[in-house]
Amino acid sequence: MNLFFPPSSIVDNSTQRRLMVLAGIFLFLYSVILTLSPAVRVHSWDANYRWQHWMGFAAWLAGFSLVFRQVNQWLPNHDPYLLPIASLLSGWGLLTIWRLDSTFGMRQTLWLLVALGLVYLFSRFSHWIDLLRRYKYIWLSIGLGFTALTFIFGIYPNGEGPRLWLGCCGLYFQPSEPLKLLLIIYLAAYLAGQLYITLSFAQLLAPTLILAGAAITLLVAQRDLGTAMLIIIIYTIVVYLASGRRRVLLVSLIFMTAAGIAGYYIFSVIRLRIDAWINPWLDSSGASYQIVQSFIAVATGRISGTGPGLGSPGLIPVSHSDFIAASIGEETGLMGLTGLLLLIGIFVIRTLLIGMRAGNNFHRFLASGLGMYIGIQSILIIGGNLRMLPLTGVTLPFVSYGGSSLTTAFVALGLLLIISNNETQTQPEIPRLQPYLVTAGFVGSALFMLSLIAGWWAVVRSDDLQFRTDNLRWTVHSRYVPRGALLDRSNEPIAITEGVPGNLTRTLIYPQLGTTIGFSDSVYGKAGLEATLDGYLSGLQGNASSTIWLAEWIYAQPPTGLDVRLSLDLGLQAAVDESLVGQLGAAVVLNAQTGEVLAMSSMPSFDPNQLADYWEQWRTDPAAPFLNRVTQGQYPLGSMVGPFLYSLAIPNNATLPDHLSYVLLGKTLDCAKTPAVPVTWDHAIAAGCPGALVSLGEQYSNSEMNRLFQEFGFYTTPDFELLPAAATLNRPLSDPVLASLGQSDIKVSPLQVASAIAQLSNSGVRPSPRLALAVDTPHQGWVVLPGASTTSTALSMTLPDDLRLPGLEGLPVWEAVGRAETDDKKIITWYVSATLESWPGAPLAMSLVLEEDNPDLAVQIGRNVMHAAIDPN
Repeated sequence: MNLFFPPSSIVDNSTQRRLMVLAGIFLFLYSVILTLSPAVRVHSWDANYRWQHWMGFAAWLAGFSLVFRQVNQWLPNHDPYLLPIASLLSGWGLLTIWRLDSTFGMRQTLWLLVALGLVYLFSRFSHWIDLLRRYKYIWLSIGLGFTALTFIFGIYPNGEGPRLWLGCCGLYFQPSEPLKLLLIIYLAAYLAGQLYITLSFAQLLAPTLILAGAAITLLVAQRDLGTAMLIIIIYTIVVYLASGRRRVLLVSLIFMTAAGIAGYYIFSVIRLRIDAWINPWLDSSGASYQIVQSFIAVATGRISGTGPGLGSPGLIPVSHSDFIAASIGEETGLMGLTGLLLLIGIFVIRTLLIGMRAGNNFHRFLASGLGMYIGIQSILIIGGNLRMLPLTGVTLPFVSYGGSSLTTAFVALGLLLIISNNETQTQPEIPRLQPYLVTAGFVGSALFMLSLIAGWWAVVRSDDLQFRTDNLRWTVHSRYVPRGALLDRSNEPIAITEGVPGNLTRTLIYPQLGTTIGFSDSVYGKAGLEATLDGYLSGLQGNASSTIWLAEWIYAQPPTGLDVRLSLDLGLQAAVDESLVGQLGAAVVLNAQTGEVLAMSSMPSFDPNQLADYWEQWRTDPAAPFLNRVTQGQYPLGSMVGPFLYSLAIPNNATLPDHLSYVLLGKTLDCAKTPAVPVTWDHAIAAGCPGALVSLGEQYSNSEMNRLFQEFGFYTTPDFELLPAAATLNRPLSDPVLASLGQSDIKVSPLQVASAIAQLSNSGVRPSPRLALAVDTPHQGWVVLPGASTTSTALSMTLPDDLRLPGLEGLPVWEAVGRAETDDKKIITWYVSATLESWPGAPLAMSLVLEEDNPDLAVQIGRNVMHAAIDPN
């Protein structure tokens, strides 16, 4: 680097030269890391390396080397810190833009060369600064004129948007950017010439108010409200520095407050930005999406960052321009953001020092105004990224993408170099030192506050933000890091990850389980077990903390995901699915003792492997294939309430009625199925005969029946890995007849019914259903996952072994069938079954619901399922 930034033969430039060398080394190393980052992502040297950004680095090195030599030759006494800081900021921003988008990177490189060319010319012809003072009205009028032309010829380079640019054929500039600079030049020149003339303060400021007001009016009319606010602040500070009158600050504060309140009600864009600033979480996927993604980016960076090229700042909208500070924060962390703020602070302080040492008031006010332009604009945009302030839409000087912004910042740099070179040892006495100290203190405090807020997002809120559902960085990781497999109880694969790092995809081998397994998709998100077991599958649970930390620190990725063994039996699952093909309904089979779900089927289902092709069709399908009817279906019990009423044993005075049907509100309710003969309580209950249910229900009070439903878990939402529907609220039963017919307000899911049936077959102990059995950890092998606790009933219940329909001899199960009427007057069919106490194997329980009136089909499907569960061969 010493070759590009050699010592000067005219003056001792060792400080500046060392700083330029350090900037060059930093950017060189940054470029090397960017090049190697793809290899780090895929954990292999066989990667597609990044090379294009080296064109940007080469242009930066050549351009600043030339400017460094030129400035040292023609401006030997210039400030030694400004050029190195500007070079580091612009180079850092340039490489970040290249990393985000190579097209924007190439454009920014060309604009950087143009900007450096302007600094070269300013250093060679430093006397031009006098022309700025002499023709201040002309320069400002030209700036206002070009800004006004945007009303007629204005365009938006990217298509639809605010028409704030002039130009064509791929070359555009934004007149409002140089307008800021021209206004500062005008104010400095005017105040330097009028400050000591005996005029009232109002008379003194009248011309400046008129011209500044014209500029602000144009910008407001253009809806360039961020620049308008910036001009107001710059105007206030320059006048305050020149006059030392604090009332300027107070009047300006009142004016901006009033303007903000008025703008909130007049301009929708201001209203949206202020609302997003006050409560960004209210609409994090809409109006506040950008700002929330900015928080997430800073949180992802934590303290040291993900590393150049290893983050996902491209997920932030306009990450190369308005949110480039958040992009830098993600990949360089709190340390990088703090360094960025420190560089800006040093730059601004140096400009104020240059102003205080300037040889005349014009140079003094101009240098201070230019420094405030850089500092205040930086505070506004970084403050918007971090929620210290509402978003303004201005750019980060020297760093953000944008030719107009970049050239304006470098013109300001050129003027500052000229002014600092013209410092004299006998400069005029500064009229008031306090305004400069107050201004420096304000800027320093604001930058310090920004660093604290950055620490809040990067450290305190980091974990909360990274695990938000709208943090889509997992979609990037899913292409590079293998996700754990989902296996059945015999370790047969159900869902696996296929492909090579960089192009990994998730595949569901058994797609009929779509409603249960769900999906992990970069476009449609996560659902089902892929969502609820994501911690293990993504490697963020089950691995040692050191393993997770090391993977994140080295690769900026989670470790390889862990396999999870489920309780499902694929053989039984296939039998259940085959039995339900073409039906609307659901079935679930449990181990009645452990609560392990052996099979669960919801029909119709969907194939997660084909989400991209059929998403919209499935989403709008009235049959609701995305609905898991086992856990989220809500159905009335109907006559399926019988086994639960019957479980308390028949009271001595209960007589089986002669008529097993029942007339309710003029409508005759019949048995779901003809009861076997001789007709007994067992057969009547198993056939779902409403007359028997009403007679049985008359033996209980409302409170006893309510307690019965509570004991069977009908008022309790199951603790289950898949999101269940909320259980019915426990409220007093209003009509005992309706309750005994299962037509009260109680709605249950097939999973709740299966758990209740398991309770009947498990001596009154209701197991909590579970799907995840164990996880395969790197150090301990298969580790059993804890299940939810069981629930024991306080009621004494028995269910006779002979509660079964004829034709089941040889199959050690009891069964019952029932009908229910839904709120929309449709008839559904229930079927339940469980193994008898005499069954030597694992106790089983199942429930089945068909969304049609077809008890015969329900019995046929139910018996097939129980036969497959008991005798899989």
